[in-house]
Amino acid sequence: QVHIVESGGGLVQAGDSLSLSCIASGLTFGTYTMVWFRQAPGKEREFVAGINWTGSRKNYADSVKGRFTISRDNDKNTMLLQMNNLQSEDTAVYYCGGEEYGYGTDWEDYGYWGQGTQVTVSS
Repeated sequence: QVHIVESGGGLVQAGDSLSLSCIASGLTFGTYTMVWFRQAPGKEREFVAGINWTGSRKNYADSVKGRFTISRDNDKNTMLLQMNNLQSEDTAVYYCGGEEYGYGTDWEDYGYWGQGTQVTVSS
């Protein structure tokens, strides 16, 4: 059974930082592209960041580039999203997803998803 669990969300003030983690089990983590998407109230779910199966390639949405850093530790089946200088527009539920050798920035490109973790940034 594939299980993906996100954690690390919370309530912070603008300019603060948070680190989100994603722990996956029941899959061969080292062959999976992993991604973060987010969905804000009244908005469509959008791509935030992605990292390929080895960690050699990373991709970021323009809205977070320079502020967020994605990383992974295949020995621990974990993926992290370090979020710095958070802004009110970053408020959303953040979802971790994965797909074996996945490619793309659409949520339909990834077959496995976690339940989400809430990030709220007050201004």
